[in-house]
Amino acid sequence: MKQRKTDYGTVVLHWLLVGAVGVAFLSGLRIATEAPDRTWLNLFDAILPRANVWTAHIEAAVVLVAVAIAHAVYLLRSGLSRRVRLDEARLRGLFGPRQARLGALGVLLTWSFFIATAALIVSGAMLYFGVLAGYEAATVHWYATWVIPAFALLHILVHVRIGGASQLFRVFRPEGLPPPPARLDAVELLALLVEKSSPAVQSHGADATLQPDEPPRDDARGRPEARRPPADPPSRGASRRNNVTLQSNPFVVALAVAIAGTSALVATDWFSVDSLRVHRIASADAPILDGDASDPVWRNIRPFSVMTNQGGNFDGRGESRVDIRAVHDGAWAYFLFIWEDPTRSLKQLPLVKEIDGWHLLHDGYEFGDEHAYNEDKFSVLLTTLDVDLAGDRTFHASPHPIPGAPSTLTGRGLHFTAAGVIADVWQWKATSGGPTGWMEDDYFGPPREPTPTQVNGGAPYRGGFAPDPGAANYSDNFAMQPDPTGEGVVFVPRRLPRDLAAMQAAMGKVTRDPDVGESDGARWFMTQAESVPFTPDSDRFVPIGTVVPGVIIAGDFSGDRADVRCAARWASGHWALEVARRLDTQSAYDVPLKSGTFMRVAAFDHSQIRHTRHVRPIRLEVE
Repeated sequence: MKQRKTDYGTVVLHWLLVGAVGVAFLSGLRIATEAPDRTWLNLFDAILPRANVWTAHIEAAVVLVAVAIAHAVYLLRSGLSRRVRLDEARLRGLFGPRQARLGALGVLLTWSFFIATAALIVSGAMLYFGVLAGYEAATVHWYATWVIPAFALLHILVHVRIGGASQLFRVFRPEGLPPPPARLDAVELLALLVEKSSPAVQSHGADATLQPDEPPRDDARGRPEARRPPADPPSRGASRRNNVTLQSNPFVVALAVAIAGTSALVATDWFSVDSLRVHRIASADAPILDGDASDPVWRNIRPFSVMTNQGGNFDGRGESRVDIRAVHDGAWAYFLFIWEDPTRSLKQLPLVKEIDGWHLLHDGYEFGDEHAYNEDKFSVLLTTLDVDLAGDRTFHASPHPIPGAPSTLTGRGLHFTAAGVIADVWQWKATSGGPTGWMEDDYFGPPREPTPTQVNGGAPYRGGFAPDPGAANYSDNFAMQPDPTGEGVVFVPRRLPRDLAAMQAAMGKVTRDPDVGESDGARWFMTQAESVPFTPDSDRFVPIGTVVPGVIIAGDFSGDRADVRCAARWASGHWALEVARRLDTQSAYDVPLKSGTFMRVAAFDHSQIRHTRHVRPIRLEVE
């Protein structure tokens, strides 16, 4: 039996498409493992990529766009668009003979793939540029992703049913493109229409084309004039000489258009950098750090806005729009961050007294993934690396991204950098340190040596994440002790309120519902002065059902950890955070604030690690 073949243009574009879709699919699944409630994807950890994940995903998307353009042009230029034509005749084939049904089903599957690919490209662009609705785009991107493997399986099955292995393996056997049908000559068409519309043609039927248009005339001797035979048609060579047409190779044209179009898109992205201008002001005009966004200096600056998404909570949408303003006075830089957050969440691992003792209110704390009783947070990442999200330089996906190091308890990846590279991280916390005017100054560096507790799985291993040298002014208000029954551990407070009624008033209305925020003016921490050490005697006076804060505040931040000052307020579903730091702290753990520094931001809604994110970095332009 003769082996079936396919034109070489289709073969090349087919395998480029398979490669791009395969890389995008696998790298996309790895990226999705970081989304809340999708760690089940780690079941495929052995086959998912671990290095250069974001770079590979974005590059595959660029190739996919190029192939989509090339395929559309190729179908039109080669005359092969009939392969995917979805017309009435094709749809009627669904109810016709077996081969017609299979052909129609194949076209329907192809169009489902076209639609899914378009949805992936559009939603991916929305997520990449971070300017439109992130939740809807992420949802479309997630479901459209699963159309791809379903299509691939059904596509193969349909082709097997159409012609068995010979049909299936056509894409491995290229041949030349069939010549296009002859072009229709307009003059010949008009002549043919005139002939068919003449009365003689209509009266003589099939032989009319051999008859003249009018009766023969008599010659000079009265006899009918001899019929002249029709002239011979012009030869093919003469036709080519008289009607020269330049024929371009459809595949070459398709590649040229695809390369030009994709290059234009990449160049546009390259030159349209997201920039945050840090305006120069006089020292006298510096804003007051009080969380009030009404300072004159802020009102005169247009904010840079970015949509962050794929976080936890935020009313189940996992997204928050962040507006950023920035100024400097030559020595200090000042930032105003305003982001959407439906609740003012201050509950940081509080403790509640039950009839059988004290209990820590938590959901995921033992895995380093508390996503219920956690304070609101906001983080800023500063780096000199001009790379996309995570950049494959500061974040590494997989439950086990570092050979020889402990696996993550959360099933998610780790932050760390290559040797000699430091990424500066600021982290504001609504209860721990934040209310006293300090923003955590941390960094991402090379992977750290795990502690014995981390090796044994008793505490989460954090890769290259660590605080700058120095001390903080807050600590957890609980300790773990062995359960007297011998089963696990129990939590007990380190300190109890000195004045229980005053502490309850400071906490405002107490609710155990993590999705209900705290009232204005409430605080969920105790100072050293307003608390006493926990003892069985002091515990006897605490009623059952009492909730006490999980954070103790004592002293101030110190060392490099104290480089960033701040103040924040929450109102009407938004946090406003004012931040100040020197342009250059001269610390080896900080990144100077100058033109060319790149920034990323992330919001946490009562979640320990499930923060929002954005793909493109924000470049600082310091006046």
